Amino acid sequence: MEHFTPADDGANLRLNQRRAVILRWWLLAAVAVAVSSAPSFLDVALPQLPMFGVVALMAGFNALVQWRARSEEPVGAGELFGQLCVDLVAMAILLYLSGGAANPLISFLLVPVAVAALSLPGAQTAIIAFLAVALYSLLMWQFLPLPIADAGRAARLHLAGMWLTFVVSAAMIAWFVARMTASIRERDSRLAAAREQALRAQRVGALGAMAAGAAHELGTPLATMAVVVGELEREPGLDPAAREDLALVQRQIAVCKEIISSLAARAGSLRPEQLQAQDAAAWLQGVRARWHTMRPRATSRLNIEDGAVASSIATEATLEQAVVNLLNNAADAAETEINIKLQAEAGKLRIVIEDRGSGFPAEVLRQAGRAPLPAKRGAGIGLLLAFSAVERLGGRIVLDNPAAGGGRATIELPLLPRIGT
Repeated sequence: MEHFTPADDGANLRLNQRRAVILRWWLLAAVAVAVSSAPSFLDVALPQLPMFGVVALMAGFNALVQWRARSEEPVGAGELFGQLCVDLVAMAILLYLSGGAANPLISFLLVPVAVAALSLPGAQTAIIAFLAVALYSLLMWQFLPLPIADAGRAARLHLAGMWLTFVVSAAMIAWFVARMTASIRERDSRLAAAREQALRAQRVGALGAMAAGAAHELGTPLATMAVVVGELEREPGLDPAAREDLALVQRQIAVCKEIISSLAARAGSLRPEQLQAQDAAAWLQGVRARWHTMRPRATSRLNIEDGAVASSIATEATLEQAVVNLLNNAADAAETEINIKLQAEAGKLRIVIEDRGSGFPAEVLRQAGRAPLPAKRGAGIGLLLAFSAVERLGGRIVLDNPAAGGGRATIELPLLPRIGT
């Protein structure tokens, strides 16, 4: 089951830190262009040397943060909080050198506040907001005025600067918020999947406990049936056809005894020491043979593709049970030959089971593996158990209805290194 720990929060903070690095590069580039072009294009004298000094220091700081963000070490909220404080102070210094609160770029002080609101706890966000307000207030009476003698021209430049600031701020905030929202949706999706998996594991555990009890209770009636069938077989003058049917019943009783004797073990949780590395083709052939013992009237064809020869997989008793459940579903769907394919590609083994029945109902395709379903087309609790068994081995089951008709169940499992290599 997937859990969410402080490590996940650190990963989210690292991702937000990387986004903040990108925003900082954009902002520094915009400031560098504005400082270098203002004297020529706007005829506004600026203290370029100290301003370029602040830009250079922030570029070095951002390069250090970017290097830090590339590492896999956890990132704390205090680290991002400190970086946003540095951003605010640096922007305040640049604004102090270029007109203070009268500079239309003053609205850029809101960008770190927006980043903090989306990334940091409430207390740290409040501190960032308070710092931004304090710096804005300070810049209203402590600043170096811009040397613009024409009041009308100064007003026009201010309005143009406000428009530019709004466009840039809107673009930066929208970019950051859109990606943060996508991250939140992804996290919510992972949480929902984790909850669903926990509920599914709870259902399977309950079914396992019931299976263990059923195995204990079914032993006595099966033993009685075996005795009765044995006595009937010893009856003199028994019709040969009836004797053949009794032999079939005796074999089926033996299969039932074998199944219930392992139910208690299969009901337990999967342990690493229960896994066995086996030749995939030989294992599948054995499962198919044992299944035909239980379903002697069913027919199937096994096709082992070249890529799957000598492939090795990790198997466990519940995996065989999953394959048998899917084969039973296919046999119940149609009284025609079942196609079984064994394929290996891109590090995955695929067991494909196809039938020529009516296909899976839409409800089964939508809900299979998530909850027990009504036992239509053999797609009830057996599918839930099959999905759980395969997922515990790191694989998955895909159900679909091919265009040619019928139903198809595909088991995907991770491949082990090839046997003999």
